[in-house]
Amino acid sequence: MPNRLPSYFHLHLISDATGETLTTMAKAAAVQYSQVRPIEHVHPLVRTLKQLERVLKEVEEAPGIVLYTVVKKELIEEIERRCRALKVPSLHVLEPIMKVFESYLGAPQTPVIAGQHIVDADYFRRIDALNFSMAHDDGRLPQDLSAADIIILGISRTSKTPTSIYLAQRGFKTANLPLVPGIELPEALTKPHTAFVVGLVASPERIAEIRRNRVRLLSDRNLDDYVDRSQIANEIAYSRRLCARHGWPVIDVTRRSIEETAAAIIRLLHDRQDSLVEGQETGDG
Repeated sequence: MPNRLPSYFHLHLISDATGETLTTMAKAAAVQYSQVRPIEHVHPLVRTLKQLERVLKEVEEAPGIVLYTVVKKELIEEIERRCRALKVPSLHVLEPIMKVFESYLGAPQTPVIAGQHIVDADYFRRIDALNFSMAHDDGRLPQDLSAADIIILGISRTSKTPTSIYLAQRGFKTANLPLVPGIELPEALTKPHTAFVVGLVASPERIAEIRRNRVRLLSDRNLDDYVDRSQIANEIAYSRRLCARHGWPVIDVTRRSIEETAAAIIRLLHDRQDSLVEGQETGDG
């Protein structure tokens, strides 16, 4: 064990699929060691010994931690053998999870390469949601708002579009609408519909900073007002009042990532659905 931490380390991520799951898990672990920078080597779609050999040569040239998610036994054995020979740590990151499943279910696993990416009904549901969200971006609301699962409201630069796209990738049909003081909401939004409406806000400082980075693309706007903090504070106050008037929840995204914002919206949506079910059951009783 070295006395001083290195400034960086090599992190090899080997997957027989896209590597998204592995990359996410590795990042969750690596951020716990903020004083050391990981140099990621992502090796996706490794499904043959020939492909693996090229990867292991890279590991030999830049030794470091090896994390992998592959299902072929011969590939697992080769990774473990070569890592032992190179004296580098390796871990099949899904193995502990699969052991829990196997113990609880009382049945062995049936390995499927890239099983999480199977083209099934859920896959097409997510594609449909993505197409919907792209077609209903930046104020282009559907004629029937009940066709949407979620409608996001917010002033400029509150991450409405990326949050909508992320939610679509999770299978939620999401539309978004910019809020501008002095411009009335579409009448359809205040009439009965089943879409879940949520407002996004952020601190004036964060919005001003983001807007300043965008002004060179917005030459047709009053840029002084657009980046003025007091004006932005008024816009935020308007957003909060509007949402409060209609009973729509508000999420402050100042210190939230897109993923965290989406998770908060999904939680609120599920809470609302649970409340509706409980209300129906109480009414039936």
